[in-house]
Amino acid sequence: MTTTDHDELLKVRDRYDAQMRRDAQPDTPHARVERVGGVVRRTERGLGWNGVLWSDLDEDTADAEIAAQVAYFGARGQEEGGPEFEWKLYAHDRPADLGDRLLAAGFVPEAPETLLVARTEDLASLPVEPPEGVTLRVVTDEAGVDLMMEVHRRAFGTERPRIRQQLLSLLREEPDTIEAVVAMAGDAPVSAARMEMRPGSAFAGLWGGGTDPQWRGRGLYRLLVAHRARVAAARGIPYLQVDASDDSRPILERLGFAVLGVTTPYLWTGGGA
Repeated sequence: MTTTDHDELLKVRDRYDAQMRRDAQPDTPHARVERVGGVVRRTERGLGWNGVLWSDLDEDTADAEIAAQVAYFGARGQEEGGPEFEWKLYAHDRPADLGDRLLAAGFVPEAPETLLVARTEDLASLPVEPPEGVTLRVVTDEAGVDLMMEVHRRAFGTERPRIRQQLLSLLREEPDTIEAVVAMAGDAPVSAARMEMRPGSAFAGLWGGGTDPQWRGRGLYRLLVAHRARVAAARGIPYLQVDASDDSRPILERLGFAVLGVTTPYLWTGGGA
């Protein structure tokens, strides 16, 4: 797959929209996904992610649906401890001014991400030999998850309790849907990433790739992509998908990923226009 395969990319995007958004299945044991009106939304108690995955709206229905979701999550937040939720907007979503309508309703856009996809078979042949002194550790328990969280702290400068909870839940209850891996330099975790695989889906999602700043530029990011590609290939999953930051996009494109579009998280925290 290349960026010049325009017709093929549109077909893959349609398949992605159908499987991962419109007909999305719960991606953790305690998540709920439901289609209500013109949207598909995901909810989860505790630290789980809450938001709108997909919408089928037009100029006449968009504002009312936005208001309905604000009301729903606002009421839900009174029970759960906060109304925050995300509307995950894709550039090809309709109506074309949906982002402006979300802004007018009080949502705040976060940094856009590029939706990238690659054929698993094209990446499974990437070299997987780690640099000298580095070994790969597949995460299967809480100790491994804590190593991943240590990498995230070093790589991104933030704590990620929601991701920690999600990983622990998946490893306990649905271990076949997750592949998490840490690159270790001796006893020190220096790079980490995960892959989420839903039964029956053609797409495996690559998430959380990060490397300790002192270890960047040594091929660890590529190593973890290659490892996960081989796991996905062995499962018969045809595509890998990434919501890429501006930092990771050029690396992934060099590895063979192609652009499907741009997605922007619009966050509601209880404010208003």
